[in-house]
Amino acid sequence: MSSSVLTQVLASSVAIADKAGEIVRDIMTKGNLGIVEKTGKDDLQTQADRSAQDCIIASLAKQFPMLTVVGEEGEQDLTGVPAEWIVTVADPEAAKVTCPDEYKDVAMEDLTVWVDPLDGTKEYTQGLLDHVTVLIGIAVGKKSVAGVVHQPYWNYKSTEPNAPIGRTFYGLIGAGVFGFSPISPPVGQRIITTTRSHGTGLVQQALEVLKPSEVLKVGGAGHKVNLLMEGQAHAYVFPSPGCKKWDTCAPEAILHAMGGKLTDMSGRQYEYHSTVEHMNGEGVLATATISEHAWFVENIPQEIKDGVRSSLKKK
Repeated sequence: MSSSVLTQVLASSVAIADKAGEIVRDIMTKGNLGIVEKTGKDDLQTQADRSAQDCIIASLAKQFPMLTVVGEEGEQDLTGVPAEWIVTVADPEAAKVTCPDEYKDVAMEDLTVWVDPLDGTKEYTQGLLDHVTVLIGIAVGKKSVAGVVHQPYWNYKSTEPNAPIGRTFYGLIGAGVFGFSPISPPVGQRIITTTRSHGTGLVQQALEVLKPSEVLKVGGAGHKVNLLMEGQAHAYVFPSPGCKKWDTCAPEAILHAMGGKLTDMSGRQYEYHSTVEHMNGEGVLATATISEHAWFVENIPQEIKDGVRSSLKKK
C-alpha cells in the first residue's frame, strides 16, 4: 500500500465505492426501495441511500478511525451495519498511484471526505439508472484534491452475455485520472448539460444567453460531470443553489485532474473543509477544459450570477 495518507484513503475509497454500488444494485433487484421524502418530492431518500452510506461511513471508520467524513444522509447509527458491508481492504491498482509531492506529508486531520452514497436518487426511483453515481470526494484543507465516482449501472443495457456492469474511476490532482480515458467534446458545438428536476427561471435565462447547440437535461451532479469527462457535453451550467458539497467534491477533483474546471457561477472555487456551509450557494459552472471555462464566466450576465444568491434567500 502507498505510504501517503491521502493515497491510502483514496485507494480504500475505491474499494468501498465498489461495495456501495453492489448494495445499490441489490436493493433495486429486490424491489423494495423504501422511499421517503426528505424535503419534498424532488428530494427523496431510499433504502439504497441509507444502506450505501452505512457501508461507506462504517468502512472508512473501520480503516481510518481519525478521518473526518461528512455524508449526505447525516449522522447514522452504525452499530447494526452488517459485517459483509464493511470493507477492510484497499483497491490494489489505486494503491499504486504516486502521490504528488505537495500532498505527501498530509496528515489524517487535514482530510475531509464528502460522501453522496447515491447521487441521482430521484432518477434511481424512476428507472433512469445510468444517471446514478456513488460519490466519495477527498479534500485537503479547503481544497478538493481527490475523488472517486462509481457508476453502479454503467453498461447495464448491454446485450452481451456476462457483460460487466458498473465501473469505478478516480482522480488525484497532480497524478491524473484512472479507470477510464477522458474524451474531448466535439469541436464547433456548444453542448450544455443542466438539471432535469430542479429547473428555475435563471437556468432558462442562462441557456437563452449562451445559445447552446444542444441541451442535455439529466439527473445527478456526478452524472452531469461524467458527461463532460466523456466528451458528451462542453459545460455543466446550473445557476441555482440546489447542489451540495457532497455532490461536487469528488467530480470537481476528477475534472480538475483531467484538465477541466468546476467553480461557482462567478468562477470562484468552492471550499471543502469540514465546517463549511453544505450548500453550494452560488450555483455550479463546470467545463471539460479550463480554456472554455473563462468564456462561460465572461458571457453569463452578472444579473444571473447575482440572482443565484438572491434565490437562495427566498427559499
